[in-house]
Amino acid sequence: MTTLKSKLQDDLNTAIKERDELRSSTLRLTLAAITKEEVAGKEKRELSDDEVLKVITREAKKRREAAEAFAQGGRAEQAEREKAEGEVLAAYLPQQLTDAELEELVAQAVAEAKAGGAEGPKAMGAVMKIVNPKVAGRAEGGRVAAAVKKALAG
Repeated sequence: MTTLKSKLQDDLNTAIKERDELRSSTLRLTLAAITKEEVAGKEKRELSDDEVLKVITREAKKRREAAEAFAQGGRAEQAEREKAEGEVLAAYLPQQLTDAELEELVAQAVAEAKAGGAEGPKAMGAVMKIVNPKVAGRAEGGRVAAAVKKALAG
């Protein structure tokens, strides 16, 4: 069974052979972030696919935020580059939830939290605890929180 990390390494080798600079530099940086995570603790360890996914998600988010910052700063070329790098990484992430799918999951979580006695704005934490594992990498935290707030307000 190939791990997600080994898939990234294989894709990096392919990108280098094809002289795909954007792809190879993006994958190189992502693999470096994974390695950094692996040696971060007291002892070196292999990351699980789930942990690798978290690193890729974090890297993709950095690219998105950088693209927005560059765009606002009038640096369109850098914004495009960051966006393109983000798209390379997005290919490795689970399919993102649509707004409708996210609202559906949040609605279920709100109902579950209510059944457990949590209601109103104070239920936010309880609802997030229920909904986060169901969303698992398929929507950004901020997006989930906003959907929960909206559902609890309504």
